[in-house]
Amino acid sequence: MLARSFPPIADARARLLVLGSMPGVASLTAGAYYAHPRNAFWPIMGELFGAGPELPYEARRKRLITAGVAVWDVLQSCRREGSLDTAIERESEIANDFAPFFADQPALRLVAFNGQKAETAFRRRVTPMLDVATTARLRFVRLPSTSPAHAGRTFHEKLAAWRDGLASVIN
Repeated sequence: MLARSFPPIADARARLLVLGSMPGVASLTAGAYYAHPRNAFWPIMGELFGAGPELPYEARRKRLITAGVAVWDVLQSCRREGSLDTAIERESEIANDFAPFFADQPALRLVAFNGQKAETAFRRRVTPMLDVATTARLRFVRLPSTSPAHAGRTFHEKLAAWRDGLASVIN
């Protein structure tokens, strides 16, 4: 099936951009980032920025924006059966247009990849299109995937890694 990502959660105050690869089936169905109930993203955002799953989705979005956190996906579209990153057909990947996005985010300093696939797709599809000045002002970090499919770490291990990786932008 052809999957298409959502517009970013962002405004010009963003200091941090969290990048996933492509929303899963539960997220696409709900029209919301990280909608799978076992995905650790919103519980981690709750611990770090007060944007936890107990809040309505729109309130979580607003809390992230207020905290200087942007959320987007590397891929604009791709073909994939199911939700797993490993099912993404590599030749079908089309990246989002990051050059104007980064230009509209003057405060952005840190790009955090939510898992290996997001980082791999970004480095393959996006980095070659960026100018040196953009990449020089940004720091990039890969964090453990919040996906329930990434069961190699407990929630507390993922939270600790995210807290450490984002320490420079957490108030």
